[in-house]
Amino acid sequence: MSDPSACTYFFVAASAAFLTVEEPLEEVLRERVRHYAELNKPIDFWLIRSPAFLAASELQALASTVPNPSAAVVSTDPKFIDFLKLRLEFVAKGSFKAPSASIPDPLATSA
Repeated sequence: MSDPSACTYFFVAASAAFLTVEEPLEEVLRERVRHYAELNKPIDFWLIRSPAFLAASELQALASTVPNPSAAVVSTDPKFIDFLKLRLEFVAKGSFKAPSASIPDPLATSA
């Protein structure tokens, strides 16, 4: 039985170094924040270092392709994640529903 309060989250994940050092992701996210502010739109994306959701059993196959330490951009907007996948290219892309038994907090980090 699915939780009616669960939301679908979309993400791209890669090594933390790739997302935070090698790629100009900060610039992309800063521009998106500015654009959202102009539209008075709430932020629907987050940069997470060592995302805990990658430990969920349903994401095990995808997570095994992501180098550690990892990072991810998570969003409720699938088009933004599609854009990031095209822009960044060498990232894993996926989605999950949360909260759930295996992913109680979609934005949590692992220890």
